[in-house]
Amino acid sequence: MKKNSAPESFDTALFRSEFTDVKPIKQDKIPPQRFSSKHKSAHLGKKPVSQSDLKQQNATFQFSDGFEGHFDCDQPLKYVQPGADTFEVKRLRRGEYPPDLILDLHGLNKEQAKLEIAALIYAAQKRHYHCVCIVHGIGSYVLKKNVPNWLIQHPAVKGFHQAPLEWGGQGAVLVLIDLPQINSKY
Repeated sequence: MKKNSAPESFDTALFRSEFTDVKPIKQDKIPPQRFSSKHKSAHLGKKPVSQSDLKQQNATFQFSDGFEGHFDCDQPLKYVQPGADTFEVKRLRRGEYPPDLILDLHGLNKEQAKLEIAALIYAAQKRHYHCVCIVHGIGSYVLKKNVPNWLIQHPAVKGFHQAPLEWGGQGAVLVLIDLPQINSKY
């Protein structure tokens, strides 16, 4: 049994007559490119991420601008991580620990400063440096205010103290870095 094809052809003819003056729209958008992980072209332009770069990137995520610690304005800037030895921070204040690395943040904005501080802490841990100096300057107090708040958040910072005059005074802080314990047989 065959269906009657006359109504279909009439509907089709009517439809075409209604749209005779319609012109197709010219495509002016670039379609999104989707690559599977098997295609090498998906990885063009991306550099392979080394383990050290990955650790350094992870360190930057520990800094938040929303956190503000409480520091006494009348006292020199200082902080001791809970559970850390307060005597070590006193030794910082006395200048008994010369910094192994010095980071100068002059001319950097907040985002650049965060990256540099994370890189400094990572480098200090990697090289087993116990003390570092961060020179934030006095300037407009943007970095002077934020650097201590960022340092408090980092788990590798045991403490810090305003630097003695020979290392920058009020424009710098000396930071004690918590070094990972090396397991040895001896």
